Amino acid sequence: MLLDAASLYFRAYFGVPESVKAPDGTPVNAVRGLLDFIDRLVKDHRPAHLVACMDADWRPAWRVELIPSYKAHRVAEEHAQGPDEEAVPDTLSPQVPVIEAVLDALGIARVGVAGYEADDVIGTFTARAKGPVDIVTGDRDLFQLVDDARGVRVLYPIKGVGTLQTTDEAVLREKYGVDGRGYADLALLRGDPSDGLPGVPGIGEKTAAKLLAQFGDLAGIMAAVDDPRAKLTPSQRTRLREARPYVAVAPKVVKVADDVPLPEVDTALPRAPRDPEALRELAARWNLGGSLERLLVTLGG
Repeated sequence: MLLDAASLYFRAYFGVPESVKAPDGTPVNAVRGLLDFIDRLVKDHRPAHLVACMDADWRPAWRVELIPSYKAHRVAEEHAQGPDEEAVPDTLSPQVPVIEAVLDALGIARVGVAGYEADDVIGTFTARAKGPVDIVTGDRDLFQLVDDARGVRVLYPIKGVGTLQTTDEAVLREKYGVDGRGYADLALLRGDPSDGLPGVPGIGEKTAAKLLAQFGDLAGIMAAVDDPRAKLTPSQRTRLREARPYVAVAPKVVKVADDVPLPEVDTALPRAPRDPEALRELAARWNLGGSLERLLVTLGG
């Protein structure tokens, strides 16, 4: 089981009231909420291995170099210390180091790699996996990793993590008209304002799905642009031709990397805390209470 940690702690932050605080008054709603999420996921799915995948670099330079608008709107303009500081709620960012310390004390593997997003870490673990993989994320970009033949699914939270959409190829075909391999091409053509991806003007999700069904993949669509016999409308042909510079670089930006240099890490789900003393200190300092106690019972069970 691979957790898109930032996606989940953002959900926890907005799903648990800020009145959940440490003794010094610091909000710990994201910390407590994430522990509750992990507890529920372990109870419901009993993974043998669990990795919290982190954003060591949420806006990698190599992606921005190819598409400068990539996540540009997320940069905090008023309060940023530098050009690539992400806008996050002021009471969330101080909780992230606490989350990291608690995961480490528990012995839950936590992996982030410089120059890569959590998606890329997830993509590389998935590529290397020798058995089924469940990816837990609220980010649809990771639908591109769904692969029935390899047992790769995305568990997409609908409400908290108690209600998850188990996303396999049947769900993707029903919702988007593509399988996992086709999802990246669909996203590239459609664009994604939340990631600053412009897409191809005039090509929405339904049109993109139809073109992919008709021509097989992005390469097939672009080959059709130069084939006068291909059944493209004049406007589609013009828009795709004009979008060639974008289409040439977008696949590397949109597709999740699968060759990240991952560190050696023990991914086995811990049965007992790695550092009980550190965990006791963290629990007292940050008022982790029942959330941590429930997770410890679940892990021990």
